[in-house]
Amino acid sequence: MFDWNDLRHFLATARAGSTLGASRGLGVNQSTVARRLDALEAACGAKLFERDRNGATLTALGADLLPHAEAMEKAAEGLEHRLNAHHRGMTGVVRLTCSELMATIGVIPAMGDFRRLYPEIRVELALADAFLDLEKGEADVAIRASFALPSSNLIARKIREESWALYCSHAYAQAHGAPTRESDLSRHAIIGSEGAMENLPPTAWLREKAGPDAAPAIRCSTLHNVLSAVLADLGVAALPNALGGRYPELRYCLPIPHNGGVWVMTTAELRNTPRIRAFIDFIAPHLAAMARPAPASAPTP
Repeated sequence: MFDWNDLRHFLATARAGSTLGASRGLGVNQSTVARRLDALEAACGAKLFERDRNGATLTALGADLLPHAEAMEKAAEGLEHRLNAHHRGMTGVVRLTCSELMATIGVIPAMGDFRRLYPEIRVELALADAFLDLEKGEADVAIRASFALPSSNLIARKIREESWALYCSHAYAQAHGAPTRESDLSRHAIIGSEGAMENLPPTAWLREKAGPDAAPAIRCSTLHNVLSAVLADLGVAALPNALGGRYPELRYCLPIPHNGGVWVMTTAELRNTPRIRAFIDFIAPHLAAMARPAPASAPTP
């Protein structure tokens, strides 16, 4: 059986062209290199080098074995890298829960850079508008947009403020005009909401200002669907400016006097786990950079 250390000396000699050059590269005595080569040739039952005072030249067998030894070297380096990463804690799985919309516009576009920094950490996405229970182990990290966080033992880091406004599409504005005053809302098609979306302060504000006679053009239970409905020219809806400002098809209409926030959260037990800390420290500034201030005023029709 081959000794990997013998193969290391074989590769060093093949690359240096002599046992002296190999010894310098490996930081060992020349006699050690020669002894390792002798052991390897004995295991192979054939000469791998023609050695003389001018150096060491690969035999036909040595040249044939060289690429296989290089493949073993690469595999050994990969194994060493994975072991080092494991000891540093920069390996394993980070189970992240967030909304599908947050994943689409914020998390997934950043994952290429994260993978280049931490190739041994795998991020698994659990996409849900409902909040998974971190304390029960349903996920390791959560990214949550909210107007108030419930009391818990979770560790929460606020990423950014989230201002909201009313938006419609430019096509809708051309066909029906755009609301520029609260009193205009009763005359417009409204994108309604249901489920958890129904009680958010911005959607409740829109419902109040539109009045009891306003019939929603459609009701949506997720922010992703609200965005899709506005882009489909169905009416006016409440959207965070970080989202509305990303789409040139959308027209800013009115500010909404309710600000929320975006948090990244984990448990006290996981907060200092290296892979969890690395992910949070990476994703928090990335998502913070997505913040967009509300326009100073609605554009002129």
